[in-house]
Amino acid sequence: MTQITIIGGGLAGLTAAIACAEEGADVLLHEAHQTLGGRARSTAAPYVANDGTHVLYSDGAPFRWLDRRGLAGPYRSLGPKEFRRLRVRYGSRLLPRPPRPLLRALLRRGREAPVHESFESWGHRHLGEEATSAVAGLLGVVTYEADPGRLSAKFVWDRFRRVSRPGFPAPRYVVGGWGRMIERMAARARALGVMIETGSRVTELPPGPVIVATSLDAARTLLGDPALTWESGRAALLDLGVTRDPADVFLIADLDEGGFLERYSSPDPTLAPENESLIQLQIPLRTGEGKSAAIARLERLADLGLPRWRERLTWRREALASGRTGALDLPGLTWRDRPAIDRGDGVRLAGDSVAAPGLLSEVAVNSALEAARQTVGSIRKTPRMT
Repeated sequence: MTQITIIGGGLAGLTAAIACAEEGADVLLHEAHQTLGGRARSTAAPYVANDGTHVLYSDGAPFRWLDRRGLAGPYRSLGPKEFRRLRVRYGSRLLPRPPRPLLRALLRRGREAPVHESFESWGHRHLGEEATSAVAGLLGVVTYEADPGRLSAKFVWDRFRRVSRPGFPAPRYVVGGWGRMIERMAARARALGVMIETGSRVTELPPGPVIVATSLDAARTLLGDPALTWESGRAALLDLGVTRDPADVFLIADLDEGGFLERYSSPDPTLAPENESLIQLQIPLRTGEGKSAAIARLERLADLGLPRWRERLTWRREALASGRTGALDLPGLTWRDRPAIDRGDGVRLAGDSVAAPGLLSEVAVNSALEAARQTVGSIRKTPRMT
């Protein structure tokens, strides 16, 4: 069978490689960095932090695809100790339960929102101003956007309905960090015969079928296609290692400013040394806001949920995530309007900002599976993808 070249060794690239190889294809994967994973990398022990506040959602098809292959787990779910330490910031105070405006929005989950109207405009009419603002604040962690109200009402509302779905919470926490999942995916790919070359930067397209599983910026340069752009978010990230304190919260959903704090070592103690905690925070950048100002806001959020955290600090990392936080759909646009997977001439795209459905990293997996299906199908007309 004709060799398929995959450019990019992150979540999308490895997904595409596995899917193609499972169909018997000859696959070569190039990764420009020395390590695989892209945004799914994790820091090395003893403080294992993902590149942002990552979870898998067990109610999605991408999770099921990974889990069937033993790639997602081991993982952990939320337990009673986490539920007892959940907090919501609203009106500058920490609350143990959702405020009334958010509850009003939850009671209206059955409504459908339009594509062609902004969430702010639609929400003010159907939810009320306070509830609209509360939903927007809750979704800061999902959109990496300081003003979700400017986005398509359908885009925002569908994500709200997804993360607030009744029943047992869908988030799953990969034990040992997402880097462990990447290790399993790489091992699976190699076992299927995929050739993986790290430290291999591709500057021009090779002959034959190609799946470009990079950021849109990198794909735009590689393909010389200025149309490969899409709206994305910007956020400041702060990771903390602190000595353990029973008074620490597990999670803060910041409805005031769209921030988020989560103590990842609660469901997965392997992420931090014994008697310590690993906490990850993020907050969307406001228009014109710099990294230092956003980090200061995150520190104030930590002040609310982690008493005396500065005195207990054992490790710290800061970062800025800009344009690498997944696609945002403006009014009038849906995921189908994003850069198409099939670019013609045997070239296909995969990643979290291309034309595929899903929540955050699910877009990367879904697009990779579709790119693999199309690519294998172009070589052999009877694909058996599931």
